[in-house]
Order: sequence, then C-alpha cells, then structure tokens
Amino acid sequence: MEAVIFIGVQGSGKTTFYKERLFETHVRVSRDMLKTRHSEGLLIAACLAARQPFVVDDTNSVKSQRAGHIAGAKAAGFRVNGYFFRCDLKDALRRNRQRPPGRVVPPAAVAATFKRLEPPSFSEGFDAIRIVAVDAAGGFTVEECDRSEGEEP
Repeated sequence: MEAVIFIGVQGSGKTTFYKERLFETHVRVSRDMLKTRHSEGLLIAACLAARQPFVVDDTNSVKSQRAGHIAGAKAAGFRVNGYFFRCDLKDALRRNRQRPPGRVVPPAAVAATFKRLEPPSFSEGFDAIRIVAVDAAGGFTVEECDRSEGEEP
C-alpha cells in the first residue's frame, strides 16, 4: 500500500497533478475540502484501516507537518512517497491568480509558505522522493531522487 505526501506551495500544481496521475488509484485527502485537521486525520485513519492508497494534498511545507503522516503510514505498513513540487514564487503566484474565484489564495499566504518551505529528505522516513515540475508546455515532469547517491531535492 502507498501513502503519498505532496510538498509544495499553493499554485505549484499539486491538485492538478493528482487529478491527472493519481485520481484513479488514490483517495485524495485535502484540508481544503475537509476543512479541519481532525477531519483530515479521520480520513487518513480510514485509508490506513482499509489499506487504501491515499494522497495528502496539502502544502506540507515543514518537516513537522509531515512527520505524523509518515509515522502513521509506516506503522500501518504503507510505503511512503514524497512528491516535491519544485516551483519558483513568481510562477506559483501566477498560477494562483488563474484559479477559479473562491479558490485564490492570498498572495501573502503563498509567499509565507514559500519562505518556510522545507524540501523533503530521506531522513524523514520517505521510501522514495520524486521532484515534480511544470514544463514549458504546461505538463508535468517527474524525476526520482536516488537514495543510493544521497541525492535529495
């Protein structure tokens, strides 16, 4: 079973990537939709109990936010993969402005997330780390980090 933790600022493409690549196979756990950490925790617990692959679609910008998700999934025997959405602030703000009304995040909040963003590392407990970027055509590129070479984003 697989738990996927998305890491990236608002507007970096996380939800679009989920819809394009993981919608058919993984439950999406999103605080935007669930509204509270408590509800998020209940849905994750249900996925763990049902042995259902899931994605935590949130900024997960600092290691302390990711630690509980990783520990819980590991304890349940899940493989934990981190997807780091590499994006510069200018592009994130531009994509954020293009969101539908009601989904636009205040620019100051995007900038604050960007400032505190901690890239994932294998020392957190990830089994794999992938770097996701938006290419010039608006599609996604995915690059696997190689643990054996100590490569991390």
